[in-house]
Amino acid sequence: MPDVMAPSGTYAPSKAADLLARNRAHAAVRRAEKADLDEQLRQVGGWLYDPVGFLTDCIDWPDGQGLTGYQQEILAAVPRERRVSARGPHGLGKTAKAALLVIWFALTRDAAGIDWKCATTAGAWRQLERYLWPEIHKWVRHVRWDKLGRRPLRDGQELLDLSLKLRYGSAFAVASSDPALIEGVHADHVLYVFDESKAIGAAVFDAAEGAFSAADAQPGLEAYAVAFSTPGEPAGRFYEIHQRRPGLEDWWVRHVTLAEAVAARRVATSWAEQRARQWGDGSALYANRVLGEFHVADEDGVIPLAWIEAAVDRWRDWKRAGGQLDMLTALGVDVARSGADRTVMAPRYGDVIPELRYTHHEDTMATAGRAEGIITAAGCGVAVVDVIGIGAGVVDKLRENDLTVEAFNASEGTLRRDRSGELGFTNCRSAAWWNVREMLDPAYGATLTLPEDDLLVGDLTAPHWRVLSGGKIQVESKDDIRKRLGRSTDSADAVVQACWQAERRRGRTMRFHGRAA
Repeated sequence: MPDVMAPSGTYAPSKAADLLARNRAHAAVRRAEKADLDEQLRQVGGWLYDPVGFLTDCIDWPDGQGLTGYQQEILAAVPRERRVSARGPHGLGKTAKAALLVIWFALTRDAAGIDWKCATTAGAWRQLERYLWPEIHKWVRHVRWDKLGRRPLRDGQELLDLSLKLRYGSAFAVASSDPALIEGVHADHVLYVFDESKAIGAAVFDAAEGAFSAADAQPGLEAYAVAFSTPGEPAGRFYEIHQRRPGLEDWWVRHVTLAEAVAARRVATSWAEQRARQWGDGSALYANRVLGEFHVADEDGVIPLAWIEAAVDRWRDWKRAGGQLDMLTALGVDVARSGADRTVMAPRYGDVIPELRYTHHEDTMATAGRAEGIITAAGCGVAVVDVIGIGAGVVDKLRENDLTVEAFNASEGTLRRDRSGELGFTNCRSAAWWNVREMLDPAYGATLTLPEDDLLVGDLTAPHWRVLSGGKIQVESKDDIRKRLGRSTDSADAVVQACWQAERRRGRTMRFHGRAA
């Protein structure tokens, strides 16, 4: 130890003793830290390939919650099988499962000093922004940091809105529209999370294969991929994985059934029964969302389910962007004809229908008053009212009050033809429904935006159609649908009417009290 001199040039033994004591104290701290690190590494080593054990030991589960049997099975398969894909009904906790996997992978690899990266992507950016990453934030708050021997993650420094930045690696959100971002993920240990993956293109899945090729060739490199989703139509890479198509057999797949979800108390039997009544137990919507099965929309259905879901996706994007509305174009009004039906109003602002408004057991004067209030408040727009039955009273009252009204008579004839100009229609109902089909057709740059309303989605997928001799399209009548499904398509009819008026008057300027619509 060097001599320590006092300012006067004399030795200062007391200061030397203090310095020695401090050095010993620092050494003791370093030994303690090393012991803690050794213990931490010993403990983490047991969790490195055991996500179920990690989540059981290190998550402070709220009362009544925990991993279900099928969740444990799927999570345990990740380090063993490396490529894991699961499908099932709504309500399984698929996004929570993905979030917990990210936390397991990040914290165990970082504690072990392994260079790591985790890329999360989804069929739509909002799935990452509004569901997966908020779920990661939620479960980080439940981590038992004492078990890991480290302090909690710091908000704004280590845990950010859409990323996690630790000492040896990071997890982050990646848009599925750019496969190059997936391909550019490099680290010793890599995890890809494909959430709601039925809408993720094959090119994105293929871009992840670069990490697997390196991991297969070099010791010390590891790659994992998980793909979770409710199924849709039988098409796309997620479907091909679950069909065990050639070249995809190295994916481990799992279908969680409705019975398993009910037994785990993740899905209520009453919910499934109600959806069967609402959508029909043979419909694509029921098969996808309740049974967790791939199912193509009915071949004779007027509007494909995928087109409707795309319109709802546009609504979610519109809401996230601030939900700005143009001037009111039209108000579709489907007036209830019996006690079981509901009166539905669908206000349309340009290409956006922001919401549907429902009422039960309302007399015609009250319905007319509500419709008048909506149009008067907007200062423009036309009411398109189902005139058959008691709707005639609503039409008369609105006209009496000097509002612009179009009486929609579903059985009335029409000269309108389809987009090709080759087919006509048996009546206005058929033409109006086909008009919405054409507005939602993605091949023509569809912009119609529909609200997130399960009843509406079910109604829009319900009607069948056929072409009669003479080249005319006939859409199933409302009464025939009621006989087949036990319900009426009121919400869809209100939307169809709102869109029909706008199409009929394309190129014309509507005015209300002197103001342009």
